[in-house]
Amino acid sequence: MTAFGLKDMIYGKAFMRKVLTEGLDGEKSFALQLADTRFREFAEAFNFARYGSSATAFDRAQKGTVDRYMRIQLEADAGQTDEGIRLALYFQRKAPAVTSVYGIMADPALYKVVQTALGLPAAFSGVDIDRQADVIISRIALEDLQDTEKLDKLIVRFTAQWQATSNPTATVPPQIGLSGSLLATFDNSLLLNMQTLKSAR
Repeated sequence: MTAFGLKDMIYGKAFMRKVLTEGLDGEKSFALQLADTRFREFAEAFNFARYGSSATAFDRAQKGTVDRYMRIQLEADAGQTDEGIRLALYFQRKAPAVTSVYGIMADPALYKVVQTALGLPAAFSGVDIDRQADVIISRIALEDLQDTEKLDKLIVRFTAQWQATSNPTATVPPQIGLSGSLLATFDNSLLLNMQTLKSAR
């Protein structure tokens, strides 16, 4: 469950059992009624409603879960060194699935990356919600978040802004890639884990 960001639901056995047993096939299935998409992802990976006991035999349930756990652990480890790295990695993982600007605004980590990358002041979060949405969508095309190259460029913008804000004396090279500015601050173990994740795609 940690792999799906649901560690806090370990004790909600009845709740999670309902998520798993109802699956995703029916429009009124429990997971589809929940606003939190993590439950949908969990039900999709372990679709007992559709596949029964064989659900855990599929690659998405085995290797997919391991990969997700490694990624989340990598983010946590990186966050011990630099919160900016954790946010960048989180954004890289979650942003491609965003379908609405309000999905960004509802997630504090995604919102922080976008706010920082666009150079929006802290006071911006106090502006009318719809006005915030208009400003963000006028400067970021949601479809770009599904384009690896464009996503990386946005993350690089965030990284540069984050470094400039948190460490004004740091020098950010004019030409930097995700494997440069972002990964350069990782220690060897984090780099190894990142390479493992990349090769698993």
